[in-house]
Amino acid sequence: MLKQIKTYLRLAFWFTLSLVLLTKASVPPGDRIENVRAYTRNIEFDYVRWMINAAFTKISQASLDIPRFLPEDDQIVLVKDNLSLTGEIRTTEAVIEMVYSDPTIDDPDKAAEEYRSQLIKLKTLQSFLGPLSESIIQQQTSQILQDLHIAYGGQPFPPLFYRITPLPYALIVSPLDTIRQDANISLLPDMPLDSRILLEQEVEENLGVSALVVPVGGVGVYPTMVLSTSNLMSLTEIISHEWTHNFLTLRPLGINYFTSDILRTMNETTASISGKEIGLATLTNYYPELVPPPPTPKPYATYQTHPDELGEPLAFDFRAEMRTTRMTVDQLLAEEKITEAETYMEERRQYLWENGYQIRRLNQAYFAFHGAYADTPGGAAGDDPVGAAVRLLRAESASLSEFINKISWISSFDGLRALVGTTPK
Repeated sequence: MLKQIKTYLRLAFWFTLSLVLLTKASVPPGDRIENVRAYTRNIEFDYVRWMINAAFTKISQASLDIPRFLPEDDQIVLVKDNLSLTGEIRTTEAVIEMVYSDPTIDDPDKAAEEYRSQLIKLKTLQSFLGPLSESIIQQQTSQILQDLHIAYGGQPFPPLFYRITPLPYALIVSPLDTIRQDANISLLPDMPLDSRILLEQEVEENLGVSALVVPVGGVGVYPTMVLSTSNLMSLTEIISHEWTHNFLTLRPLGINYFTSDILRTMNETTASISGKEIGLATLTNYYPELVPPPPTPKPYATYQTHPDELGEPLAFDFRAEMRTTRMTVDQLLAEEKITEAETYMEERRQYLWENGYQIRRLNQAYFAFHGAYADTPGGAAGDDPVGAAVRLLRAESASLSEFINKISWISSFDGLRALVGTTPK
């Protein structure tokens, strides 16, 4: 009983704190933001309402403490069953969408009736298994955090709580003449594609900016929001990524998240590195048969545009190609060649599409968003030294715990460079 009371108090404390921080920081102040919000106010996501509902759900789950009554083997089976159920749900939804899209089907309602009935049964079953699976993975990941010494008094701080939920879209806005995130506004999760495209067009035409509506995999509110997926590797990584944001919240790095693009990149790169390591450790400890094989080593830059010395085409390297694209765009914008940069980005988008990477739009806003996730060399960050410095600090740290505790107290890029002692290339 005492343990449950402590759990309630911890959850209530972090929930209240998150509400305060969210009110202050979810939409940074400024005329540029307010200009954009003129087009989004009626379609913005209500985090406060979601967090209140999620908090009550998590308190209910915590009060039952069901994982404590299940043997570990049964817990693992339950999680796997729920993942399979998620896969069945997504497949059934895809079939229903295909039925309604098929012009040869005269009565799609009748044709999809059986699938809709099956979908209701699957979702009913998941309404029972889903919360149990969440509680089990929370407990497993919390234990890994303790094993990695990222815990205080035997418990992760803040406690790890997450909810699988439909995630809001994010409207990203960047100036045309430079790549910089001026706005990141959360939108309703059920916005259809045509509405997203129309919003981008309205914002761009009326404000003279670059805009893009993007999906997200998680949101670091409290409890954290996590994307539904049947891939356990991806799930544990996202859960750990968003918990890392919670960890940083009361420390200088997290507090200054919205101060600049540099600090946002430091935050996101830290969370990405942490999320991958914690997620992989969780998978390795509890689900070793699901751990993917290590990637095959390959050169930093391999291109499909020229053959190797044996005359065979090299494998397409998306990150290398995207790095080249970002560097070229940065150069064109520095030369005030905005039209040329946008023409080049569209050409590169088509080239990437032809090689299997279906990017809907490639513009300044795309790079402003994706460039902050620099845990791996190359990609949308281009030659930005910030991500490289974060990676170097991790390489120089004896453990993940040491790395997180070092970087969490930094509030500037100069502070990071002082820690690593150099400016990485």
